[in-house]
Amino acid sequence: GIMALADVVQWLALDRSLVSLIVAAITAVGGPLSELPFVANNLWHYLPQSSDYLPLSGVTQGELIEHFAKMILGEDFRSIALSSITGPCYFAVTLDAIALGRYFYSQERCD
Repeated sequence: GIMALADVVQWLALDRSLVSLIVAAITAVGGPLSELPFVANNLWHYLPQSSDYLPLSGVTQGELIEHFAKMILGEDFRSIALSSITGPCYFAVTLDAIALGRYFYSQERCD
């Protein structure tokens, strides 16, 4: 509850557009891989030298995953791979969210 409220306050203070709210909600639930269609459709981008994150940068020609990646993300899907810092960042944020959720849940049980 508190973190969601903080997110909404930040959105209200900085943006207030429905599109940004929808994109933020999708990436909040989907994690780093949900960013790829947004990058593929030029809604945002990473620096070219930062696209070093598996699974997309390591897909070799002829693999089944290559076929699906081309269908969903386009022919140049390797160039939209995420930065290697994205995975650890989401990992840390997820652990923080779990820890905070457990903390707030334990506070409610004590009341």
